[in-house]
Amino acid sequence: MSWNLKKFDELTNTELYNLLKERTFVFVVEQNCPYLEVDGKDPFSYHLFKEDNGEIIAYLRILPAGVSYQEVSIGRVFVKKEYRGQGHAEELLSKGLEFIQKELNETAVKIQAQDYLRKFYGAFGFKPISETYLEDDIPHVDMLLQK
Repeated sequence: MSWNLKKFDELTNTELYNLLKERTFVFVVEQNCPYLEVDGKDPFSYHLFKEDNGEIIAYLRILPAGVSYQEVSIGRVFVKKEYRGQGHAEELLSKGLEFIQKELNETAVKIQAQDYLRKFYGAFGFKPISETYLEDDIPHVDMLLQK
């Protein structure tokens, strides 16, 4: 298994295809949530993913400040269903936050988290900054990490 962190234009066609396929499966099919998953922000983002024999098993994208929010943001976080509960999510988020702090020199990270993941993100220091609200019929909460 290997980790990769790439800008959009560094992704191979196969990597991009696999990322979009897995994201669509998790966020549209698995969550039964029809929405435009390809939102135009990928070309401005960093893509962090873990592969196992060419299969993407964990992923998140890092959106620089000004793309979604005034702060840097993390989004589209997933671990493929059959790999969940094995520590990949914690490792994924740790690597993403390390890159943001050490390489981008950013101290604030804003996310739009599904409400049931409030405790998970809280363990990394994220604090809720909004009430729970519905986004595509799924309860969400805005959270902020400040170092």
